[in-house]
Amino acid sequence: MEFLIQNADTIIWIAVAFGFLMAFGIGANDVANAMGTSVGAKALTLKQAIIVAAIFEFAGAYLAGGEVTKTVRKGIIDPDFFAGTPELMVYGMMAALLAAGIWLLIASRMGWPVSTTHSIVGAIVGFAAVGVSYEAVSWGKVGSIVGSWVVTPMLAGVISFILVMSVQKLILNTSEPFKNAKRYVPFYMFLAGFVISLVTIMKGLKHLFKDEGITLSMLETYGYAALVGIIIAVIGAAVISRIKVDKKEDKDYHFASVEKVFAVLMIVTACGMAFAHGSNDVANAIGPLAAVVSIIQNEGEIMSKSGVPNYVLLIGAIGIVIGLIVLGSRVMKTIGTKITHLTPSRGFAAELAAASTVIIASGAGLPISTTQTLVGAVLGVGMARGIAALNLGVVRNIFVSWVVTLPAGAFLSIVFFYIFKALFS
Repeated sequence: MEFLIQNADTIIWIAVAFGFLMAFGIGANDVANAMGTSVGAKALTLKQAIIVAAIFEFAGAYLAGGEVTKTVRKGIIDPDFFAGTPELMVYGMMAALLAAGIWLLIASRMGWPVSTTHSIVGAIVGFAAVGVSYEAVSWGKVGSIVGSWVVTPMLAGVISFILVMSVQKLILNTSEPFKNAKRYVPFYMFLAGFVISLVTIMKGLKHLFKDEGITLSMLETYGYAALVGIIIAVIGAAVISRIKVDKKEDKDYHFASVEKVFAVLMIVTACGMAFAHGSNDVANAIGPLAAVVSIIQNEGEIMSKSGVPNYVLLIGAIGIVIGLIVLGSRVMKTIGTKITHLTPSRGFAAELAAASTVIIASGAGLPISTTQTLVGAVLGVGMARGIAALNLGVVRNIFVSWVVTLPAGAFLSIVFFYIFKALFS
């Protein structure tokens, strides 16, 4: 530990560089969660999606990312095992950031939508179990994460399937789709406003509320979300009622008009998801970095939580945006165009289903990957048109990449851990 304290500034800046790499990987891979469907459904061009996502991800990460974050991500390792050898925690967290960052770059280059949370969890488990002690890992927590690979994508898939079928039955497969859109779309607007408000309050703004000492009861949270949903539905109904459609035009023209309405809803939903994503997932890069900074600045004392300087949060937010601009398009194309054909109404169903699953999983205390949730929702949308509507080769590659993520992160982390231990000890 003495070497680390004597060279504190150098070690911290190396760790910051690894944290930036991890944030770059988050931007390159995870941001497709929020925007891939919008691009696939042609509600936004790729360029527009990158600009919109960059704004909302940055705002979420920097403004609402939280100045205090847990130093040990998700409680998957026991800090007590490191009390006598805090330098091992420093080596391990640096190794985990570097390993997860590299894996995310590889996955993004291949266009695989993998979970950034699982990448960093696998990396932390790897160095802790092999480099320190098998008992240093909370294996029950790891088991629940593996279980979430099945539960949350299935839940999102079922919700999106139901939403798509309802849109088809109530609007698209009727003799007068635009007339029925005027009748039923305000209900979908209410749902979108309600769910995105819940995601924003419960996920996007939770760190900000905590810092400001703001506490909302469950009744208040749902009440505010319902109020926003009602306002959006009323405004939406007024806007739609003013739209005049030429009744002499053919049915395809009416379909196109209905899809334009869903395209607007989809963009609003995507912005809310991007803000919530930025505020939460920046912690995947900042959490391990905060642990390194805290241990070195406290001369070896391991704190359960530690403050994160604003400049570190800013580096994380900038890393996400640059990763998104440089490599984000590849995963966006996989989510938006390669799994199944998306239209605005189908894309909206997928995004709303993913947002709903985030709320349900948070309430039930289930660990959740937004990547896997959205892929599950897109699969549900495809299944509504039959299994032939899915590109099974792409689906297979995605599942394989999910399974590989944990061991890949773990293997790389173990290698880097021993390298750092040899270099700095």
